[in-house]
Formats: sequence, C-alpha cells, structure tokens
Amino acid sequence: VQLVESGGGLVQPGGSLRLSCTASGFTFSSYRMSWYRQAPGKERELVAAISSGGDITKYADSVKVRFTISRENAKNTVSLQMRNLKPEDTAVYYCSVKVWDKGYWGQGTQVTVSS
Repeated sequence: VQLVESGGGLVQPGGSLRLSCTASGFTFSSYRMSWYRQAPGKERELVAAISSGGDITKYADSVKVRFTISRENAKNTVSLQMRNLKPEDTAVYYCSVKVWDKGYWGQGTQVTVSS
C-alpha cells in the first residue's frame, strides 16, 4: 500500500487549497478513505472521510461547510478541497486507509495558513 499526498503549501487566511492523494497497492474502489491532520503539539485528528463509493462523507465539526472530500475511483485518487482557511487549520495533512485492519498513512503534506 502506498499513499502519496500533494497540494499543501502556504496560504493566507480566507484562502483555498486542494490536497490530493494518489493510492496504489490495493483495490482503491473497495475502501473508505480518510484525511487526518496533526498540528504541532497536538494529536492527529480525523478531518474527513469518504465511503468506498463516494456516496457517504463525514467531517470534523471544525471543518464542516469549509472542506469537501471527494474521490475518483478510476484514478485512485482522493482529494480534499479546503476553503476559507483559518490559522488553526495549519497542520500536516495525511491521507489514510485501513486495509485488512491495518492502517496505512502517506508521508503527509504541510498546510500553513498565515498572513
């Protein structure tokens, strides 16, 4: 299993970013995918998740309305569109999947929201 995130960077408050995760090594279309984040000094937290077919999504209360998770099973990708970013969204964002009860993580991509 391999997960590769991209799309992070520095953005001003109120700005937008789109993160992408390309997956390989498993049958992507069969698994729920998630985005987590970890800010300095804080525990890793679930940001958003999407069902294998893409019809069910779940969001942390702190990002509801502002973030949108989506997936393209034909391309083995899952994305996180982030809007109206706030300084408290600053963190390393990770793509994640659980295959046969084992969790896998990407290397993470840094998102920094600052003026």
